[in-house]
Order: sequence, then C-alpha cells, then structure tokens
Amino acid sequence: MNLGTILILLAIGLSAGVFGGMVGLGGGVIMIPAMVYFLGISMQSAQGTSLAVMLPPVGLMAVMNYYKAGQMNFKYAAIIAIAFFIGGYFGSKIALSVSPDKMKKIFAVALMLIAVNMFIKK
Repeated sequence: MNLGTILILLAIGLSAGVFGGMVGLGGGVIMIPAMVYFLGISMQSAQGTSLAVMLPPVGLMAVMNYYKAGQMNFKYAAIIAIAFFIGGYFGSKIALSVSPDKMKKIFAVALMLIAVNMFIKK
C-alpha cells in the first residue's frame, strides 16, 4: 500500500468520523462512495469494508458523548441493534448477488429518495 492510498484512507476515515459524530452519517454516505470513487473498489467491497470499519468501534466515542448529554435511548438502540444484526445478514446476501453496476444504481436511488424526503418534509 502506497502513501497516497494511506492518505486517502485516513481522509475517508476522518470525514466519516466527523459526519458520523455530527449527524449520524458516515458508513453509507461517506465511506462507501469515497472508496468506490477514490480507491476504485467495487460497491460490494466498499460495503463490506465499511461494515468492517464500524464493527469494532461502532462510534464508541460519539456514543459516549451522546450518553453523557442524556441523548441516548438504550431500549430503542437494543431493539434496533437486534433487527440490524438480522437485517445485515440478509442484506449482505442480497447485495452480493447483485452486479456492482446495479448495486451502484440502487445505492444512488436510495440516497436520492432519502435526501428528497428529508428536504420536503418539515
């Protein structure tokens, strides 16, 4: 791995960390597109790498700050985490069966729908 790649990886991680801690965006919105476009890896590889990045820390430092501020609902988090665990298994199976080109399009449409919905609704 060369210095340029290491610098790109550090920039991706720092950007994802800042956005993750600030507005809850990091893995899907920052890391995946950045790895695809700046490192030239496939959507599936970027998705797997993004999940691997989040597996150990899962935003531990950001979670600590939200907890200290009284802005965390552990019951909601536990229920969502269980469903996410199961959904992640099935979602990865589906993603790995889809072509990289089709996966890029699905990802782009999902981001656009989320953005439009957030922009329109109050």
